[in-house]
Amino acid sequence: MKGGAVEQCLACTALPPEPSWELLCQVAGLDSLAARVTGWPGLAPPAAEGSSSQVLAVPDYSELGELPPRSPLEPVCEDGPFGPVPEEKKRTSRELRELWQKAILQQILLLRMEKENQKLQASENDLLNKRLKLDYEEITPCLKEVTTVWEKMLATPGRSKIKFDMEKMHSAVGQGVPRHHRGEIWKFLAEQHHLKHQFPSKQQPKDTPYKELLKQLTSQQHAILIDLGRTFPTHPYFSAQLGAGQLSLYNILKAYSLLDQEVGYCQGLSFVAGILLLHMGEEEAFNMLKFLMFDMGLRKQYRPDMIILQIQMYQLSRLLHDYHRDLYNHLEEHEIGPSLYAAPWFLTVFASQFPLGFVARVFDMIFLQGSEVIFKVALSLLGSHKPLILQHENLETIVDFIKSTLPNLGLVQMEKTISQVFEMDISKQLQAYEVEYHVLQEELIDSSPLSDNQRMDKLEKTNSSLRKQNLDLLEQLQVANGRIQSLEATIERLLTSESKLKQATLALELERSALLQTVAQLQGQMAELSGPEPEHAPPEPVGD
Repeated sequence: MKGGAVEQCLACTALPPEPSWELLCQVAGLDSLAARVTGWPGLAPPAAEGSSSQVLAVPDYSELGELPPRSPLEPVCEDGPFGPVPEEKKRTSRELRELWQKAILQQILLLRMEKENQKLQASENDLLNKRLKLDYEEITPCLKEVTTVWEKMLATPGRSKIKFDMEKMHSAVGQGVPRHHRGEIWKFLAEQHHLKHQFPSKQQPKDTPYKELLKQLTSQQHAILIDLGRTFPTHPYFSAQLGAGQLSLYNILKAYSLLDQEVGYCQGLSFVAGILLLHMGEEEAFNMLKFLMFDMGLRKQYRPDMIILQIQMYQLSRLLHDYHRDLYNHLEEHEIGPSLYAAPWFLTVFASQFPLGFVARVFDMIFLQGSEVIFKVALSLLGSHKPLILQHENLETIVDFIKSTLPNLGLVQMEKTISQVFEMDISKQLQAYEVEYHVLQEELIDSSPLSDNQRMDKLEKTNSSLRKQNLDLLEQLQVANGRIQSLEATIERLLTSESKLKQATLALELERSALLQTVAQLQGQMAELSGPEPEHAPPEPVGD
């Protein structure tokens, strides 16, 4: 029996049989109102009909300690919650029952109000956390028209199964991403990637539920805990030691270390997870971290051997050589390799040094184009600030400028960098530079005066690296073959459809010619039936 049933019962004109004390206790949501009767000042369970003890009892409050809050719906005085209560006044059973039911209804109302207050408090906390998370300055302010375009795409029914036009999405990302929709847009771009690449890599992790991973223990716990305080230490969401932000970040990193045993936990990974956590819930951020690591190719640079990171540094150096030769020569002259300044860019996706608004734009492009965006951004940043870098004439000042001054040069320069990234295409060059790196490594091994053991060790490391790369290339080849088969099947379907359409067109043309002949015959028959025209009749207009 619920509160609505009690109200309906009270509204009846005929007085129902007196309910039991335990039943009304259950209605009020109390464990045992009879056992806590002194908790209601001035009320006691009604005595049986005809009993000599029908006087309203006034309990002794001295043994109760602190009393529960009284109802705000009734005036309260010093003598009791329902007005002055004479000590010897006798009440009828009907009056007692009405008071009794009224008190229960007030208790029900208070319980409901408390639940609503708890919901409001939880909602306010969620809004406060969201406001704290998105506490950063946008690099590209999103216009209202662009926001409307994003909202239409996000609100499309069954969007996870619909392939959207890539040019439209590129244009929308280039014009800006609304900050309050950014997490949902990243999930949308991940869905589109899965639709476009229907044959995922075989290196996908086991599909272990996030909540199950949280129940397990990780050997990486100490390293994760150390890095929690170093991750966005000035951001209000992460600054509180073991606050909501740090606890959620710990959960994500712990779960990933258990999911991907080969990588486990690597320094820099906390920044990537932290950026995701600022824009979405904990479990959603974990799923997007998996997507970036396995589908977008970030995982390779976090492997324990760090060979891929070395290859990336070589690729960036070669890009500088091809695009900005004078800057490359200046850095080489002072023996400054990319590993001195660019390693944190790759491992944290620029999040450890650059403003959050800029990093969020980089993530927008990574979700759209993949991990090669990091090379584009690094190359654009160095090229855009080349005159300032060339002014410095020693190793310390150059590295200090790139690490400290360059990330804080202003929103206009950051936006210019983002715009340049959309116009660059370096995928073929990156592949060529990777092959070039391995060829050079082999030549170095052959020409270096090493002992047999050292040479064997290097050969083994190179072989293991090449095996991994061969596996990666084999997977890519299998994915490409799958795509080719899919495209061939699509072409066959289109050819079949085209053939059917041609047959249908031919049949329609034949039918049209037959209909024209029939019309001509009918016109001739009508002319014969009508006979010769009267001489005074005006001539009929000639048809087409």
